Amino acid sequence: MGEFTIKMPDVGEGVAEAELVEWLVKIGDPVREDMTVAAVMTDKATVEIPTPVSGTVIWLGGEIGDTIAVRAPLIRIETEGGSNEIAIPEPVKAESPKPEQAEPAEKPAKPVAPVASPAPPPSPQRSSEIGKPLAAPSVRLLARDSGIDLRQLSGTGPAGRILREDVEQFLARGKGAPSPLQGFARKTSIEEIKLTGLRRRIAEKMTLSTSRIPHITYVEEVDVTALEELRATMNNARKADQPKLTLLPFLMRAMVKAVTEQPDINATFDDDAGVLTRSGAVHIGIATQTPSGLSVPVVRHAEARSIWDCAAEMARLAEAARSGTATRDELTGSTITISSLGALGGIVSTPVINHPEVAIVGVNKIATRPIWDGVQFVPRKMMNLSSSFDHRIIDGFDAATFVQRLRTLLETPALIFIEG
Repeated sequence: MGEFTIKMPDVGEGVAEAELVEWLVKIGDPVREDMTVAAVMTDKATVEIPTPVSGTVIWLGGEIGDTIAVRAPLIRIETEGGSNEIAIPEPVKAESPKPEQAEPAEKPAKPVAPVASPAPPPSPQRSSEIGKPLAAPSVRLLARDSGIDLRQLSGTGPAGRILREDVEQFLARGKGAPSPLQGFARKTSIEEIKLTGLRRRIAEKMTLSTSRIPHITYVEEVDVTALEELRATMNNARKADQPKLTLLPFLMRAMVKAVTEQPDINATFDDDAGVLTRSGAVHIGIATQTPSGLSVPVVRHAEARSIWDCAAEMARLAEAARSGTATRDELTGSTITISSLGALGGIVSTPVINHPEVAIVGVNKIATRPIWDGVQFVPRKMMNLSSSFDHRIIDGFDAATFVQRLRTLLETPALIFIEG
């Protein structure tokens, strides 16, 4: 018998460690070559770790939520051979297989670690896997964060594998919600949930932003009646290959114009060095809700994009973020951020700045309200902008000036298209 040690692989350029978010095996479990044994997360991307050998798990190098350094021992496997080799397997980015994908009939010449391999037919040695739902680590993480027991689902993937789409459809049907209260019985249960993965990273980022940035939030009412009419007209005339326009691409172009006049707002602040870095490029982060939590994909060089181009890129990035396929470059490097909850946007919000940026523009919902025009009340489509600024860099007057400029551009949308 021999012992085989798998070390934490290099999961990304410049990344020295990763968070352990899931074990797919436990001590005593048999494993086979190319089987996924663990999942780790770094920079909001989940990566699966396969085993290059078959054998039995005899040691695990950490618990869920632990941070493991690159090249540190991750798992030890007892093998039939006498080797004591240490392997650093090639990681696999977690991604749910599509329903139309079929399992290969034969093993390829060069082993490729599958996203989530179905267990072999049950045998006495693998009795611990009987009844365990087949799903990729990213899908298991989504289900755990959503409070769903995967045993409640029927997988539509190969060999009954549960896909991300299965979990999302389950949530959409409302079956993931807790059952209605039965009677007036007292409930005394307490549940402690350790924050791991993306949720822990969100918590750390929010703590950093609110503890180090003195926020000032400025709210202004905007009449978007003309903008909504223009948007409807453009959508009705759009070409087949053009995306449907929302309000956000117009806001993005308005922000490009406004920050040109106030460059301190399109900037990042290194408070340790005391250096403000103004950016000529306008890289706009779009706060996006995903099944695993909040993500901020970045529309790069908005200053060089048209309304249609902004809309197309925003839609592409939002889908990548929600499906978990966004790259590290697509999730970093923003210089200013938009936060919008669409129809759920409420009347006022207090958005948290995306550190180390100095400003974030919050979009509240559009509502038709009676507005006095000097003669009578008329129905107008109104929307509030709730924007936060780093008060160390942006004074209240400058914050108000910026938002008022956005208001002017949005209330007279023709100005957005005028160059110069």
